[in-house]
Amino acid sequence: MTDPVLSLKGISAGYGATHVLNDVSFDVAKGERLAVIGRNGVGKTTTLATIMGLTRVHSGEIHCLGKPITRLDTHARSRLGLGLVPQTRDIFPSLSVEENLLAGAGRRTDLEKAYELFPRLKERRKNGGNQLSGGEQQMLSIARALLCEPQVLMLDEPLEGLAPVICDMLMSVFERLAGEQGLTVILVEQHVELALEFASRALIIDGGEIVHEAACADLRRSPEILERHVGLQAG
Repeated sequence: MTDPVLSLKGISAGYGATHVLNDVSFDVAKGERLAVIGRNGVGKTTTLATIMGLTRVHSGEIHCLGKPITRLDTHARSRLGLGLVPQTRDIFPSLSVEENLLAGAGRRTDLEKAYELFPRLKERRKNGGNQLSGGEQQMLSIARALLCEPQVLMLDEPLEGLAPVICDMLMSVFERLAGEQGLTVILVEQHVELALEFASRALIIDGGEIVHEAACADLRRSPEILERHVGLQAG
């Protein structure tokens, strides 16, 4: 691998005094699609939160674009090029779609980028965040993150609770972002088959540790590994 766009070395982190991650190390190449899979509650979300500066790091170092970021706050990491779409979506329910986007973009001229990617948001641009469906809220959360022009986009369970047709649409968007725009994407997802189809490499986390790392094509041919560590089989 050439110089990675993101690097974690020996990261132990959690919330307060609690350790969730233990000695986690991995690199992500520029333009790579990385899937992070595992059972519920094993540290996948905490991994993304730690990269974004939302947890307490007890030991280890994180570098982004060659710069140490372990001590930087979340806003500084965002300015450097990290973007997170949280599992909770975190849109502003009392603001309209357009106001939510402006909170992320800061410039009205940028809104067309979001509307071109998600035409449904343009149709609903005057509606409040609390008036959107779950799928529309997810589109809004993704669009808002993208308007900050991240170099690394982290997606935490973006398909959770959504209808299959919306899942397919979002995966097409992720494919476009990674393929046409060369965006580096880290995808945490319980839909194992979709995650392995999208990504080129996968990390399996269990008990706050990386227990397996492999090319997604290899994992799709190894259902016994998925059964052992994830409890699911790729079809």
